[in-house]
Amino acid sequence: MAARKHSGRKIRLLKKQKETKPVPAWVIMRTNKTVRTNPKRRAWRQTDVEVG
Repeated sequence: MAARKHSGRKIRLLKKQKETKPVPAWVIMRTNKTVRTNPKRRAWRQTDVEVG
């Protein structure tokens, strides 16, 4: 990927980067361990990100 990105694309990539974090521990505790995994979690190398 090019080092020089359009600002819009950069913002969309940053949003995807924030989404790929694990579920906080307090959420797991509060939901009695029913919510453990983040459905939006992905590996940056393995899954392609659809950002124009």
